[in-house]
Amino acid sequence: MDDPIEILVDADACPVKPEIYKVAERHGLKVVIVANAPIAVPRDQDVERVIVPQGPDVADDHIAARARPGSVVVTADVPLAARCVKAGASVISPTGKPFDDNSIGMALATRDLLDELRGAGMTTGGPPPFGPKDRSRFLSALDLAIVRLKRKRGTM
Repeated sequence: MDDPIEILVDADACPVKPEIYKVAERHGLKVVIVANAPIAVPRDQDVERVIVPQGPDVADDHIAARARPGSVVVTADVPLAARCVKAGASVISPTGKPFDDNSIGMALATRDLLDELRGAGMTTGGPPPFGPKDRSRFLSALDLAIVRLKRKRGTM
């Protein structure tokens, strides 16, 4: 039997945690919130809070090690997304952008280019402010990822 579907959340700066809890409850799924500082989570047996030690990439390493086919990973961190895609997980950004085998290469290249430009002293600007359309896109993308996993497993 397949491991149960679970949602892994790179939680430190995730603006859609309340939406994740609602969708997970509707589908009866476990949510794993990974952060490097204490973070409030609902009192629910299906919500697990994992506090990792401070340090570069410690939360990312925990999530990547747990990612597998049957996981939905929510992260805005492109290198983490790449690791999770490689592990077979479904990966979605908080703005609803899916990362997959077809898109992750371009996302990494863009991230690396912007990182180089910033390193050279150029001002590249940050991402646009998170808004209602992002929230709506995220909800649709999360629901779609879960439905696809359930269909693949024949649990719908």
